[in-house]
Amino acid sequence: MSLSLQRDAANPRPRVVLYSHDTMGLGHMRRNLLIAQFLTTTGLDANILMICGAYEAGALPLPAGVDCVTLPALRKGIRGAYKSRHLSLSLHDLVTLRARTVQAAIEAFRPHLLVVDNVPRGALGELGPALESLRKAGFARCVLGLRDVLDDPAVVWAEWRKARNEEAVRDYYEEVWVYGDPQVYDLVRECAFAPDIADKVHHLGYLDQRPRIDFAPGDRGQPDPRLPAGPFALCTVGGGQDGWRLAHAFAQAAVPAGVERIILAGPDMAPLDRERLQHHVRRDSGLGVLDFVSEPAPFVERAGCVVGMAGYNTACEVMSFGKRALLVPRVEPRREQLIRAERLQRLGFVDMLHPDELDPGVLTRWMQRNFGLGSRARPDLGGLPRVEQATRGLLSAPPPLFGSRRFDEAQRLSG
Repeated sequence: MSLSLQRDAANPRPRVVLYSHDTMGLGHMRRNLLIAQFLTTTGLDANILMICGAYEAGALPLPAGVDCVTLPALRKGIRGAYKSRHLSLSLHDLVTLRARTVQAAIEAFRPHLLVVDNVPRGALGELGPALESLRKAGFARCVLGLRDVLDDPAVVWAEWRKARNEEAVRDYYEEVWVYGDPQVYDLVRECAFAPDIADKVHHLGYLDQRPRIDFAPGDRGQPDPRLPAGPFALCTVGGGQDGWRLAHAFAQAAVPAGVERIILAGPDMAPLDRERLQHHVRRDSGLGVLDFVSEPAPFVERAGCVVGMAGYNTACEVMSFGKRALLVPRVEPRREQLIRAERLQRLGFVDMLHPDELDPGVLTRWMQRNFGLGSRARPDLGGLPRVEQATRGLLSAPPPLFGSRRFDEAQRLSG
């Protein structure tokens, strides 16, 4: 048995923590949840603790061996500013509360592996105390997981320099997993990572979303009662915080005869915008709006075509299920979705529409041409099996000697 597992003979199952900050939308948390769900199907027999910033995590299907700690919520506005989502606390007090909660959970759970999504030091540096605690304890390996595109490279450089992210990767992280295909976007080359950072990077491929079907609520033999019996076009706007314009245009667009339209509005859409969509529903029997769907994969699987924003999970869903898709990316405060949509369109995987050109007539013409057709091609979707392989490799090898406690223990065992 490896050194990491010898440390707790009374509970030999490996322990994995998946952290996501979740300040805008549900994409980070859903990405980690998919990884957790997939790992439970591979015979890894691990205890997996998700640490999330989205309270919606409690409504999502968690398989046996997976549980969740939900942090008091931060909200990132359209312009990029942070504030408390629910509590009447200052930003400083809320981040302090979150940081102490993360540290307490990690110190009590004592993971053998920590996988951090997207932000090396956590939201506003909240992960720093926990990372330092793990380094001093010396028995956990840390991995940074990044989506395919972060932002415009100049913005990435400025943000990483301000947050001292390269220093964090050097000090705390053994590997960097990129959930993308370098043929679409080579994160190392585009962002000009330093050689020692680049050496830690592994492009694992996009995360195939089809396994989500097996974890959708209910029995697969009994389809979700909200799914239309007949053909439908789907509009999905992620968390919905800035998805009103796309949902509104879709609600006014026309589809082929006999085809319904379904909008997944997302839990963060403003109440006024949600009510405006319901006004369309009351006037149009062929339109349906769902406020929150814990697992949208069955809807994507059944849809005749998909119109959506260009978040990582949405892009992966339409490509995984082979759907003809029109992506209308967010262009602020980040250009991440725009870059992703442009690259995927260039390679023929999806169609893209700039939000400045968004119009019900454009959506109508696109859906009339594309409904019922399959996707043209797919990128590398092998990310999940490679995550499993990388996880097993890290859990089976002795961790690096970061902390003095680990060094003393290694010396004792070798002597």
